[in-house]
Amino acid sequence: MDALNIQASRPRHISPEEWAVRVDLAACYRLIAHFGWDDLILTHNSARVPGEPNHMLINPMGLMFNEVTASNILKVDFDGNLVAPSQYEPIYAGVVIHGAIYLGRPDVEVVIHTHTEADIAVGVQEEGLLPLSQWAMRFHNRLGYHDYEGVSLDMDERERLQRSIGNHPVLVLRNHGLLATGRNVAEAFSHTYHFERSAEAQLKAQAACASGAQLVFPPEETCEKQAAQFATMGDNIRLGGQREWPALLRLCDRLDPSFRT
Repeated sequence: MDALNIQASRPRHISPEEWAVRVDLAACYRLIAHFGWDDLILTHNSARVPGEPNHMLINPMGLMFNEVTASNILKVDFDGNLVAPSQYEPIYAGVVIHGAIYLGRPDVEVVIHTHTEADIAVGVQEEGLLPLSQWAMRFHNRLGYHDYEGVSLDMDERERLQRSIGNHPVLVLRNHGLLATGRNVAEAFSHTYHFERSAEAQLKAQAACASGAQLVFPPEETCEKQAAQFATMGDNIRLGGQREWPALLRLCDRLDPSFRT
């Protein structure tokens, strides 16, 4: 689909900046479904609305991730009230969780929430994610952990979620799943992807060593050096996920370009 067709599909009442974020966010839903990280209709991803810092875009209740499109994503405030009319309603737990992050972290523009087996299996371990792979190194000393409180339906959990994530890019929700943030969709998706690979590698390594073999851990200074390399580029803070995002959009177009509508 070329740029002209993409632009022509934008409703007039939605700004080009918001539409671009909607397209990226819809692509994120499709990619999560493609990689098998969705959970029926039960998880949620969101983005802050450009120029409207107190509003967010989030999926409608009842849609599978491969049904989400740029136009059916909801615009809501942080209490879950619809800002733009829709036949759908938001998932309330998503409003609680995502609103907590946006209210507490003005630097965050996107939040991705998953419930994968690997997320949960690592999150229930007391030490959480271990520096066993290059994928995992980027998260060394850069993860928050939040103890399970049940389904997130209470607004007073927001303060505790904010404390748990601190300034970290990713929050492990123990017994529950993962919350990855970013300054755009590409960065949040990159954090999600690399955590998933890290968790899967850790579980396989632990299973392989169950008979008594010992895991090999890099030295602490190596882990910290690698994490810093992933976080910065020269003297600048690295914005992750940018190089691969155009290729991921092309993958979405090959799978089903309806996400752009």
